[in-house]
Amino acid sequence: MRTRMKQSYWAQLVCSGLLMIILVNPVLPVFASGSNHPDSAQKTVTASAVIVPAQTAQLGFLISGIAREVQVKEGDSVTVGQTLIVVDAPDLEFAVIEAKAALRAAQAEAIVQSYRRVKNQRNGKIFYDAMPVEVRQRTEAKVQQAQVALEIAQINLAESTLQAPFDGTIASVSVIPGEFVESDQPVVTLATLNSLQLETTDLSERDITKIRIGSPAKISIEALNESFTGKVISISPIADTIGGDVIFKVTIAFGEQPENLLWGMTAEVNIGEE
Repeated sequence: MRTRMKQSYWAQLVCSGLLMIILVNPVLPVFASGSNHPDSAQKTVTASAVIVPAQTAQLGFLISGIAREVQVKEGDSVTVGQTLIVVDAPDLEFAVIEAKAALRAAQAEAIVQSYRRVKNQRNGKIFYDAMPVEVRQRTEAKVQQAQVALEIAQINLAESTLQAPFDGTIASVSVIPGEFVESDQPVVTLATLNSLQLETTDLSERDITKIRIGSPAKISIEALNESFTGKVISISPIADTIGGDVIFKVTIAFGEQPENLLWGMTAEVNIGEE
């Protein structure tokens, strides 16, 4: 009986001692926190990328025809609205001429009607009154219809002229004068080669949640043997599947575009905290 009481006494004493140690030095149970703490999570993501223009377009015609004028060549700088290629469209040109003639005839008729007078007799006297309002309204309506017909004909004729939709550089031209051009056939590639950026090619779905718009990026371009800085400006909301892997495209803009940078060069990017 005494032995049991002594064992109980010493057990209580040991427990009290351990409790005192924990209270005095709470840092001991450090094993409770470890590598799973959020602050120890990976902060950067590494991915491959390719250099692309900020804006690019494959341009073609809505109509078919023979190329009459090719006013640009590869490497030319163009401005928005500048004529690039013109195809022959004699039917559309004649339609514009015909619509202009119809408009002039309607306008002439309206002028004549404005001066024409109608002979009326009132109280034994003869008066020459202006044409009734209904007659003038009909002639004015004909003028408006002719004007609309001309605008439509001019819009149709404009389809025979290919113009630059934005400022850029002609990357390629695939037609020569005298060559037949099919409708919807790409004949010019226009790109903003003075404004290049990067698009990732293998950033997996496991890493996309670690990236935000505005995240800084460190860019290494092997062809230039240099490193640059940039930031994320776009994250695709739709995934692609390559070789069974689900990836997302992230677009990165340079802080300052490097010299000698070319469309299609490859790079490695580290996206995350600086």
